Amino acid sequence: MRKLMKVLFSLAMLLALFPNTASAEKEETGTDVIGKDLYVDVAAATLWSNPNVARPIDEPSLLNPVDLRSWTTGMTYEEKLWLVGELETQALYGQKVQVLEQQGDWVKVAVYGQPTPRNTLGYPGWMPLEQLTTSERFERADGKPFALITSPTAWLSKGPFGYKKDLELSYNTRLPVLKDLRHTIAVLTPEGKVRWLDAKDAKVYRSDSDIPVPTGEELVEEAKKFLGLPYLWAGAAGFGFDCSGFTHTVHKANGITIPRDSGPQSKEGLIVDKDKLEPGDLMFFSYEEGKGRVHHVAMYAGNGMMIHSPNTASSVRMDPISTPAYAIEFSGARRYVPQK
Repeated sequence: MRKLMKVLFSLAMLLALFPNTASAEKEETGTDVIGKDLYVDVAAATLWSNPNVARPIDEPSLLNPVDLRSWTTGMTYEEKLWLVGELETQALYGQKVQVLEQQGDWVKVAVYGQPTPRNTLGYPGWMPLEQLTTSERFERADGKPFALITSPTAWLSKGPFGYKKDLELSYNTRLPVLKDLRHTIAVLTPEGKVRWLDAKDAKVYRSDSDIPVPTGEELVEEAKKFLGLPYLWAGAAGFGFDCSGFTHTVHKANGITIPRDSGPQSKEGLIVDKDKLEPGDLMFFSYEEGKGRVHHVAMYAGNGMMIHSPNTASSVRMDPISTPAYAIEFSGARRYVPQK
């Protein structure tokens, strides 16, 4: 009883620190949004190649809030395969985007922090306007210390210590920190609300440059957190990855920004010979027995193995690099881990 009372007292004191937990300063996004910077207001916004092409089965990914688990698990293989070419990428909760175009309730945006030759601002795609928001308070927090989610997914709660779970967020999500306590972290949401993260699910950094430079082995260990996670075309979140979304996101969460897609990833970084591969290096595979267009990327895991998110029929897994289907298409390798 004494322990329970102590916990309840601590909870009351923490809530008293932030009496506006349930309030918000959200601004109406309105209809005149072209050229504006807005913020993703769902766990992961899925960007489409064209507006209004989504099917009824895709509705859980189009709402606010989204239900990505029911969406991905509710599709058959054929229904998931249909997404190939229809989706572009995903943007995480709190991630900043710029609105490029608008058609009714849909907007075309560029996702900052996802480099691509397709747009100098960031990766482009269409999404429902309903999934975007902004608040002066959140904008003012740009550049302040942030909590980086390091678990595959983590719950955002209305109170400290997991009190009233509110929203399941993805690995690599970043939110401004209001208070960093021993076991719980108060963060700010894009709508200007105060919410809480369990400290075991996130790390706090003052800036991107404070994220420790990883070794290749550490990158591989991060990647292994997602073994068994089902593939999702255009996926870039802890709810499902495509091949390049997987490598991009693992690097990004460890302070290294690389291109979003496998083709551009294969053209940057340090060139590595196949016989000099080290853990964390990226391996690329091309059509026409390695001479054509790059279509796949994997991370070398050491001991002749690679970790990757292969295709719609599969999930994140380890495979020997000598697997015939991959060995014949190998077209090169790059290293993005800074040399110490």
